[in-house]
Amino acid sequence: MQWQTVEKGIFCALRPQYWPHLRKGVAPAIEHLGPLSRFDFRTVVDVGANRGQFALMARSLFPAAQIYSFEPLSGPAAVYRALLSGDERIHLFDTAIGASSGQVKMYVTTRDDSSSMLKPGVAQDEIFGVQASRVDEVSIARLSECVPAARIERPALLKIDVQGAELTVLEGAADMIDAFDALYVECSYLQLYDDQPLIADIARWTDQHGFRLAGVYNQHDDPKRGPVQADFLFLNARA
Repeated sequence: MQWQTVEKGIFCALRPQYWPHLRKGVAPAIEHLGPLSRFDFRTVVDVGANRGQFALMARSLFPAAQIYSFEPLSGPAAVYRALLSGDERIHLFDTAIGASSGQVKMYVTTRDDSSSMLKPGVAQDEIFGVQASRVDEVSIARLSECVPAARIERPALLKIDVQGAELTVLEGAADMIDAFDALYVECSYLQLYDDQPLIADIARWTDQHGFRLAGVYNQHDDPKRGPVQADFLFLNARA
């Protein structure tokens, strides 16, 4: 991933509008430009927003889109809000998305963008050097309780990057999944978290709900284990 850090640094250095973000240690997630640049989304739902890396990228690609981001951890959410609160078309929710509403445990890791509702496993430590540092309690809600389907202007993207809890997010959005034209989901080939659903489970769910796999991007391979995780693009076959 080191080359990606260098590439992002150069990308931001050449664009003064990103300098304030860099000073906060935040760069747009430019690894997603290629997979998503052919679309013209009017709505982006960003589940697992962290400090706003994906939202920054989405804003550059889709300048007129409404962006609804979800980040339940207070630290990253505060950075996101400080950097992006001036944009009226960006809306940040301090909650996780899942199949029910209430409170849920969040395993906060030594690198907070790897935090999850699932406990980090041995492979997460051995491959990425990430361990749980504490457990927080955060709010969780179904997606439609925060962003009703009537507010989703088409074409629309649902992006999910939640470190193993992807199936829970999808189940929590099932009642409005047809409002989206595309799903862009980070999934794993092997278990990085305890009881983590893998890409086969996610692909089965998306297929049952009318979405077809359209691309695999940004794959991470481990020298010993082979493919670990990647970003998967699914398109709504009924759209």
